[in-house]
Amino acid sequence: MRVSLKEWTKSGEPWVWLNAGAVAICLIMVVGLLSLIAVRGLGHFWPANIHQADYTENGNTLRMAGELVEIENVPAAQLRESGVNVPEGLEFMQRDLMKIGNRDVGGSDFIWVLDDFMLNRTTPEMMFAAERREWGNFYGYLRSLKENGQVVASHDGYEKNAEYMNVWNKFQASIDRALDLHHQIEEIEKDDIGAINYELERLRLKERSLQLKEVTDQSRYAEIDQRRKELDAEYQSLQQVLLDLYTQINRDTFTAEAAGGQVLEIDVAKVVRAFLPNNMSITDKVLHYFAKIWEFMSADPREANTEGGIFPAIFGTVMMVILMAVMVTPFGVIAAVYLREYAKQGFVTRLIRIAVNNLAGVPSIVYGVFGLGFFVYFLGGHIDDAFFPEAKPAPTFGTPGLMWASLTLALLTVPVVIVATEEGLSRIPRAVREGSLALGATKAETLWKVVLPMASPAMMTGVILAIARAAGEVAPLMLVGVVKLAPSLPLDTNYPYLHLDQKFMHLGFHIYDVGFQSPNVEAARPLVYATALLLVIVIALLNLSAIAIRNHLREKYKALEM
Repeated sequence: MRVSLKEWTKSGEPWVWLNAGAVAICLIMVVGLLSLIAVRGLGHFWPANIHQADYTENGNTLRMAGELVEIENVPAAQLRESGVNVPEGLEFMQRDLMKIGNRDVGGSDFIWVLDDFMLNRTTPEMMFAAERREWGNFYGYLRSLKENGQVVASHDGYEKNAEYMNVWNKFQASIDRALDLHHQIEEIEKDDIGAINYELERLRLKERSLQLKEVTDQSRYAEIDQRRKELDAEYQSLQQVLLDLYTQINRDTFTAEAAGGQVLEIDVAKVVRAFLPNNMSITDKVLHYFAKIWEFMSADPREANTEGGIFPAIFGTVMMVILMAVMVTPFGVIAAVYLREYAKQGFVTRLIRIAVNNLAGVPSIVYGVFGLGFFVYFLGGHIDDAFFPEAKPAPTFGTPGLMWASLTLALLTVPVVIVATEEGLSRIPRAVREGSLALGATKAETLWKVVLPMASPAMMTGVILAIARAAGEVAPLMLVGVVKLAPSLPLDTNYPYLHLDQKFMHLGFHIYDVGFQSPNVEAARPLVYATALLLVIVIALLNLSAIAIRNHLREKYKALEM
């Protein structure tokens, strides 16, 4: 049976196919974008081979070595205009971005070179890469290892042999020793000395509080002085331990020869890891790859956030979103319940709903300015006056911090929770409420035991939408609590354990900082992709957790809807 075009159009089937095609295109675009981010970001951690070549341009020859990062084709006419001697007959030339490292030697660890001018290209097995705590990577040949200034192993050739492997194995053992000492130093400085400094500050504030209250009981001051002396003694003891550790960690050095022939002597303590990428098997490279990814997720950043990990940013993002959800959910639910169940449905109620819907469209930076002015300066300043006068003029809550950032985002997302909860309450049949009241329940009991449980999936939908928006916000956070690098996490073992007044790191701001404020753009670019992918994963995990809770509540109270 043939159907005319007019009847087919009236049936609505074309619009079904059109919507299906639109959804398919959107899914392809999302998957493609995530795939691009994943490839660009995760590919950074793979141990690429080190190429060595003689680079000849306009009569000048330079021996160079590095990793191939990017390839592009450049018009030959553009190169001729810039003074490059390009052979006739070529329309395009391949240009390579090489990561040559050795910033302390050449001043820049990335360079663009023309592929045709790279001669005698090799991948020497003996050339190693060393990741350093400063000055970026070093590429070169290991020459000797020194302990207390005395050479304990050395090698001068360019071929891999037993003598070289002896130097290399001792070098690796020295790196492991330095990493262990560095870990001990970090624990003492951050945990032990950090706890002492924190308690000393609390004693200072306690003493200042007694002075402001004009307390004359000298025994209370004596207790503070006695405790301060005990802490000072502990501090001096830890300082001596630190001095011994620093002496030990600075014992070893190594000399290495760069591709250009320069020989450098470097402290082993400045090396995070060293490896021979040209001599690694596939298994070794896979293990190295996952070790680097784990470091990225679990370590602190270094080198202006272009090296190391982003664990503080992950922790800060998750902590802020959890606090925001805890703050926004009760307020949004209470507001929705009042508007739907108790408020008289008239002009004022309609006006409030319009205002709530309009709040959802206000730019986020406006919320940031409001949070800075009201929460930080006004509310935080008054809290300092009332509860922390001993700390003034240094602010406690009168400065951007975790609590104000969470409150600002809670205010930003509360319209979403209100609207979603109201929609859930409106879908509950009137007969359910009337049946509960007919059985003798009060209105409050009906609301608490029947209506709210049935509307809980809608509430969780609002929370999911709020989390999805809040986790990716950056603009307001720049004003109310986020910083480039936080010295410590807002959650630690010092009372009161959760420090709501502390500033914190955030994945969204980290992407902005690394991508647009970094002094080393080429080194930061892959980390922008990797951090963006991780932010998407964190948001997805938070949303999936909320969705699981919503589905559980939906199944639990499904019987009430029957």
